[in-house]
Amino acid sequence: MTRNQKGFTLVEIAIVLVIIGLLIGGVLKGQSMIQNAKVKRVVKSADEVRAAFYTYYDKYGAYPGDENLAGSPPDDAHNGNGNGLIQGAESYQMFEDLVLAGIIDGTFNGTSDLPKHAFGGVYMVIWANSGAGANHYIRYANLPWDVALEIDTKYDDGVYNTGTIRANEDYTTAGSPVAYFYLPL
Repeated sequence: MTRNQKGFTLVEIAIVLVIIGLLIGGVLKGQSMIQNAKVKRVVKSADEVRAAFYTYYDKYGAYPGDENLAGSPPDDAHNGNGNGLIQGAESYQMFEDLVLAGIIDGTFNGTSDLPKHAFGGVYMVIWANSGAGANHYIRYANLPWDVALEIDTKYDDGVYNTGTIRANEDYTTAGSPVAYFYLPL
């Protein structure tokens, strides 16, 4: 008696299911790695801004964007008021000053351009009272709530309105970004 049945054996089906499971696991792990890299990039951008900010201060004796000294940096078309506080338009002028001083790369016009963080929003340095006291802060706009919570938990206390890292709203609204997230300068 000959059998002409066609189909897959249980072993073949099991092998295919294992391969599919490995592929799905790899994709999910890859997504997690990309998310972690973006979070680290946000933290690194804050470190880079701090380094550039204080390098400029060491070189010119004034804060970038706030300076009002002729020729510092060269070709600067915008000057701040020199009061030691980066406020208003000075937040935009700061990045232009850093580029003109040769401290960072990029093109900033001093009036409307700001750098973007890894999640697509912009960030700037501002003088603000975030609740932890009036100070210069690096303010990130529209950071995903889970990212803000992760950074706050890792580097501070994990509560949006206490500690040195602050946000303007609680981290519990799943799916919506935190409008303003403040890291100390």
